[in-house]
Amino acid sequence: MNVLSKPVNSCMEEVKSEIKFLRGPQSRWEEFRFTVKVLFEFVKGFRALHFAGPCVTFFGSARFDEKHPYYTLTRQAAAAVARLGFTIMTGGGGGLMEAANRGAREAGGRSVGCNIVLPLEQHPNPYLDKWVNIRYFFVRKTLLIKYSFAFIVVPGGFGTLDEFFEALTLTQTRKIQQFPIIVLDKEFHRELLEHIAWMKRQKTISPQDLDLILVTDSIDEAIQFIKEQSIARYGLVTERKHAPLRWLFERE
Repeated sequence: MNVLSKPVNSCMEEVKSEIKFLRGPQSRWEEFRFTVKVLFEFVKGFRALHFAGPCVTFFGSARFDEKHPYYTLTRQAAAAVARLGFTIMTGGGGGLMEAANRGAREAGGRSVGCNIVLPLEQHPNPYLDKWVNIRYFFVRKTLLIKYSFAFIVVPGGFGTLDEFFEALTLTQTRKIQQFPIIVLDKEFHRELLEHIAWMKRQKTISPQDLDLILVTDSIDEAIQFIKEQSIARYGLVTERKHAPLRWLFERE
């Protein structure tokens, strides 16, 4: 079941509601209403993605088209991961998210998306087998991480870095298991990686915090890293274990 986008006016009202909530304390009733909305967003996401199967999530920009080398890199990397038996999960939009979903589709794998609802619509890309639309970035990030057994970071902007460091922080603090995080394209991320190295020298992070990060230009190296640090390390079987319950109106 695909959850379709809402009209722009409706999205604007939801954005205004979120901005109002983040301004500070509201009435108890307003804060309760917002909490209920968030609860329903999580439930909607859980129902939509429960049967996605073991996923590998790609974090990347929506701003590169199919003529760009980063699009080709992402498409090829996702195809290789899909051949391992993983479902490819993305933020559901265009650019490198589309490239990852497209690579999965072309490799005969499964492709899912967790699309963010924005005032200027981000439309789900055409290579998704299934997607869910989510209002709030923090709910979306939770869903992208919840179903993933590895994370692949391809070139992107603020949103991509937000997702990358969210996964890295949760791994560092043991809030999630230490699934591998792969950063593709050394040159694009060069200055970011220099800053991370600087933080390590300044001892604001520990050397072991980065043990599960692989920075590479090689898809083969990335695949081997996933095999070692996800599949072998956790005895992972890349098969879906849960069956839909008809009485809950669930579908794969």
